[in-house]
Amino acid sequence: MNLILAAKIVWAIGVIGWYVIRLPFERKVKRERVVDARDRLRELILLSCSTLGLGIVPLFWATSHVFDGANYPYSPVQFALGTLAFIAALWLFRRTHKDLGKNWSVTLEIKDSHKLITGGVYRYVRHPMYSAFFLWAIAQLILIPNVIAGPAGVIGFGILYLFRVGREEQMMLDTFGEEYRAYSARTARLLPGVY
Repeated sequence: MNLILAAKIVWAIGVIGWYVIRLPFERKVKRERVVDARDRLRELILLSCSTLGLGIVPLFWATSHVFDGANYPYSPVQFALGTLAFIAALWLFRRTHKDLGKNWSVTLEIKDSHKLITGGVYRYVRHPMYSAFFLWAIAQLILIPNVIAGPAGVIGFGILYLFRVGREEQMMLDTFGEEYRAYSARTARLLPGVY
């Protein structure tokens, strides 16, 4: 099997893994009553940017010849590093869902019984799910030997992150006040001890 085909298979398995991880949590949170939902249209646009970069563009690369002219030489080391990064992203993605439980949502929402989660991976960073998505985007950048489809995830998810994280932190401050302020003071946003 050639390496590019292997990269396409790893990417597809990663996306399926993401869906399999998320599906049970989506079912659980549907029963929770939302008491604060913010910026629905803005959220839809931002989620579309992320989906375009992490899903649609690489899907076209994997299933068609649309971006073939943008492919570049590929090495086994690049394949191995991209695969390992994707595995790490999925592990962190799963862990964040498990730690959040019913407090998780796709968009900016506060549930009726929402709690501030500060344990598990949230002990180290405030937004480990964003960390997982950035790790996925970096895995895609390394795994996909194409100058369009590879960086599309960093760009698409980067747009979501830049235009959402401040609003999310404000929502958490509005909801949890000093408890969230103290939590923010002792944790980084995405990378422990760095940012």
